[in-house]
Amino acid sequence: MSTDLHHHLAAQLTDIEQQGQHRSLVPVMHLDLGCIDIDGRPYLNLAGNDYLGLATNRELLREFYREQNEENLLENYGLGSTASRLMTGNTLPYRQLEHQLTALYQTEAALVFNSGYHLNIGILPALASKQDLILADKLCHASLIDGMRLSRARLIRYPHLDYQAIEDLLARLRGQYNQVFIVTESIFSMDGDTADLRELVRIKDHWRAALYVDEAHGVGIRGEQGCGLAEELGVVGDIEILTGTFGKAFGGQGAFVVGARVLIDYLLNTARSQIFTTGMPPISVHWLSYVLQRIPHMQEQRIKVDRMAARFREALLRAGLRTHGSSNIVPVMVGDAAQAVSAAERICAQGYWVKAVRPPTVPAGTSRLRLSLNAAMDWEQLAPLPGIIAAALD
Repeated sequence: MSTDLHHHLAAQLTDIEQQGQHRSLVPVMHLDLGCIDIDGRPYLNLAGNDYLGLATNRELLREFYREQNEENLLENYGLGSTASRLMTGNTLPYRQLEHQLTALYQTEAALVFNSGYHLNIGILPALASKQDLILADKLCHASLIDGMRLSRARLIRYPHLDYQAIEDLLARLRGQYNQVFIVTESIFSMDGDTADLRELVRIKDHWRAALYVDEAHGVGIRGEQGCGLAEELGVVGDIEILTGTFGKAFGGQGAFVVGARVLIDYLLNTARSQIFTTGMPPISVHWLSYVLQRIPHMQEQRIKVDRMAARFREALLRAGLRTHGSSNIVPVMVGDAAQAVSAAERICAQGYWVKAVRPPTVPAGTSRLRLSLNAAMDWEQLAPLPGIIAAALD
């Protein structure tokens, strides 16, 4: 029986549809070579985040499962952790994975969360009080914004990549707060542009602030050993709160934070999204440990993606399209949401799975096609795409 709530929701959904922002789920089967199958038709997948192609690497999966036997079945391949990590869910693969992260980042400790969202809604509410100030890049991910809102600190979102704005704010406000947190992504998920982490380190050192860097789109795909943009720029040891996700280049699930032992111990005891959630299954954590052994040795794949993305941007510009950034995330700027959706549908009809990014994910008037390149692809697959996009937007 319909209720007032249902009528209200139906009206809201109608508004969402009229604004060109309605979304729905599509069943997907992953294939080799960066492709997916939807309703029996193959597409080159430009909408995923499997940057190194590990999640769909058949040979790697075969090797992973070949190690399974009766002795390690429950320890490494179990499907349930049984409880939160502070109860009985802290299975042995967690210890191995966190030791590996600590060694790779040459830091004192590491802590694994169930997802990037869990991590970002847990850290700042645990660390920041109402006597503190958070300065965050205006284009930070929604999970970071939700975490800031859950904290009791004052929040100011500075203009994107405007570091003079941070200095001006700190010159005016620093003396009024106990602790200041400067929050940024390393590579921004919608534009593919990068933060100047060296400049942010200089600013936070000068003003006695703590720097929180979300490397969700940097880990695995950037840096000599895949530790992200912070490694590439030589500032890993200068960042107080350095986080990354396993759901993208690592081809798994979960997220992590590395840093000082006191930080990790404090978060383990205070981050509610860590304390009050069931741990990940042993098989998921063991897969991450298995992959992490290989990530530092995948520089060839990282170079391939970087060169392919640069070549692709050049081809887009030659086709008269607007793009920017310097990572494997390549946006094609459109502006109007309905036009972006219509263009994406035309491109998909040509065998390229491309999605339109619309408000509220991005500000009104900045809708775009977000193209994500990965190491499983080849240039021959991408070469026709700039012309197809230009025709779809014409």
